[in-house]
Amino acid sequence: MQTTLIIFKPDCLAKGVTGKVLDRFESAGLQVAACKMTVLAAEKLREHYAHLASKPFYPEIETFMRSRPVIVMALRGEDAVAKVRDLIGPTDFRKAAKGTVRGDFATSIMENVVHASDSVENAEAELKRFFAPGELFGV
Repeated sequence: MQTTLIIFKPDCLAKGVTGKVLDRFESAGLQVAACKMTVLAAEKLREHYAHLASKPFYPEIETFMRSRPVIVMALRGEDAVAKVRDLIGPTDFRKAAKGTVRGDFATSIMENVVHASDSVENAEAELKRFFAPGELFGV
């Protein structure tokens, strides 16, 4: 069993598709292990997007991710990281197949509905970044 991180981005909440997206994960056999709604602090975003922080477009990412609350969630299940990545489709929504979360709901590379951990190692680091040990259940 694996646990992975999902962030329902501001555009997901603005479009009112959070429940539809969550249903896809639960229908695929994933279980919610933690969930909270929050406004992400600039420092947390810089840590989370450290690999992009030096890029000229990073301020736009930070502004977008702080534009409204997000829902941060831990999902647990068999091969959770790969399963979630398959369900959401590639970051570039133009390459995402219909039937994937991004293929159905994304409108740009940044406004692509969700962030999901891209590896088991990153999932572990991201879960620690967003959840205290006592906030993860069934893990």
